[in-house]
Amino acid sequence: MSYRILVVDDSPVSRKMVCKAVSMSGLDIGEILEAGNGKEALEVVAKTWVDIVLADINMPVMSGAEMVAEMAKRDFMSTTPVVIISSEKGRERMESLQSMGVSAYLPKPFRPEQIKQVVGDLLREKKGEAHG
Repeated sequence: MSYRILVVDDSPVSRKMVCKAVSMSGLDIGEILEAGNGKEALEVVAKTWVDIVLADINMPVMSGAEMVAEMAKRDFMSTTPVVIISSEKGRERMESLQSMGVSAYLPKPFRPEQIKQVVGDLLREKKGEAHG
């Protein structure tokens, strides 16, 4: 079973770095979708099933936190794991995001093996729930 990943970041360079790390992870990734902000991400997720969302926090139009809050309101999106990838390091902010349903946090800059570990763990967890 291959997975569909959505990478959300307003910086095309950051999106490319995350996409490259995901594609090099050795995980069974079928497709990597991209969005430039939370609003675009919600539009993608409304039309296309994704297994996991990797998102920045600080973006124009709709932030990662606003996107997570909107996803939590929608049944079919509320079970989609979200990993925040951000240079923001405030512990209160991270705890707040986790209380909103964020599954994991990766600090920028990240190492490709960190992406592999976090995404792999979440996909295995999700697969276990689906078959479990």
